[in-house]
Amino acid sequence: MGFVYLTEVNLRRAAAFLRLSVAAFERKYVYRTRHLLRLRKPRGSQCHFLREGGCAIHPVKPTQCAAFPFWPELVGSRSAWKQAGAYCPGVGSGPALAVETVHRIAAGMRTSYPGMYEDG
Repeated sequence: MGFVYLTEVNLRRAAAFLRLSVAAFERKYVYRTRHLLRLRKPRGSQCHFLREGGCAIHPVKPTQCAAFPFWPELVGSRSAWKQAGAYCPGVGSGPALAVETVHRIAAGMRTSYPGMYEDG
């Protein structure tokens, strides 16, 4: 739910994966603000690339998607983690990860999107 944010690296990789120029990919799929890039939301869907079988750009999916559910705001809050589990069947399933791994993934989110995580 919400927006999918991109880094400049995510933008270049997704464009290359789809065999589009960066400019063409951005025109078609990206909304750019002064400080952030995000995928445009198509009518009636959360994401152009989210399909029944999964992500159509899975090998190059944005950092935000690759890190889910280990986002700082979910890892740092038991109630937020439970809320995520209510809408995402993958939360709480699969192999257990070491706490250090989870914190490394969350730190990667902070590094990739510094404007979103300035407070910590």
